[in-house]
Amino acid sequence: MAAGKPAQLYGGQAVIEGVMMRGRTHMAIAMRAPDGEIALHSEALGPIYSSRWARIPFLRGLVLLWDALGLGSRALTISANLQTGEDEKLEGWQLTLTMLTSFGIAIGLFFLLPAGLGQFLDDLLGLPPLASALVEGLLRLAILIGYLTIIGRLPEITRVYGYHGAEHKTIHAYEAGVPLTPREVAKFPREHPRCGTAFLLSVVVLSILVFAFLGPMPLLMRMGVRLLLIPLLASLAYEYLRITARHIGNPLVRLLVTPNLALQRLTTREPDEAMLEVGIAAFKEMKRLEDEAAAA
Repeated sequence: MAAGKPAQLYGGQAVIEGVMMRGRTHMAIAMRAPDGEIALHSEALGPIYSSRWARIPFLRGLVLLWDALGLGSRALTISANLQTGEDEKLEGWQLTLTMLTSFGIAIGLFFLLPAGLGQFLDDLLGLPPLASALVEGLLRLAILIGYLTIIGRLPEITRVYGYHGAEHKTIHAYEAGVPLTPREVAKFPREHPRCGTAFLLSVVVLSILVFAFLGPMPLLMRMGVRLLLIPLLASLAYEYLRITARHIGNPLVRLLVTPNLALQRLTTREPDEAMLEVGIAAFKEMKRLEDEAAAA
């Protein structure tokens, strides 16, 4: 690999006892099976990742986010099936229903609840628009941090967070051009500027800036406007992460992403060697398939 950061920005996510790595044409999941061996699952991605829609600024964030949620849900199901020995499939209408349900819960918890609490405080204290948006944003941030802290205490999630750290370290090591061995990969930080946790925090911060321009409004209208602006916030957050990730060497950019990296201390754990082996196996399998597809 040539010196410097590769043009392709790889991503992934932690799954149950494993890691999913995603490229432009393929994804691969490496999982620690109950017998201790590493099991692999791979498949070609849909054309959306290499289509022109995935290259249009602002639109690409929404398109890729929706598809990535579906991909992530299937990856979690595949890893759960390996641990339980079942063969449950999540696709078609079941996958869509699961994603919509997850969206609904997330929107209610992180958008509608803070909006309702913010309206209550507005009526109680008579806050000006900027203060109102700030209070609502701080409530949204507090709910997000509280949620991540609570679920992070669950033993099963703690292990998932360890694999999350292994995913980040592996991608860091590849982007730095070092050999993908547990010893080398372990040297890298477990936080990464393109993490989904960073995306969530970026949405929260951007919501403060955007909602500050809206002014006071009745509760139902306030909630409706928040719903309508979610795609805008997601698009802006996606582009912000892309820009900061590509210029992470700039001192100012490093300063800007410090909160994003700090929040990842809640959603990652320091992986052990066995977890690093899984993350490396997933990346190598994905990269092998990508290289074969490129050479074909």
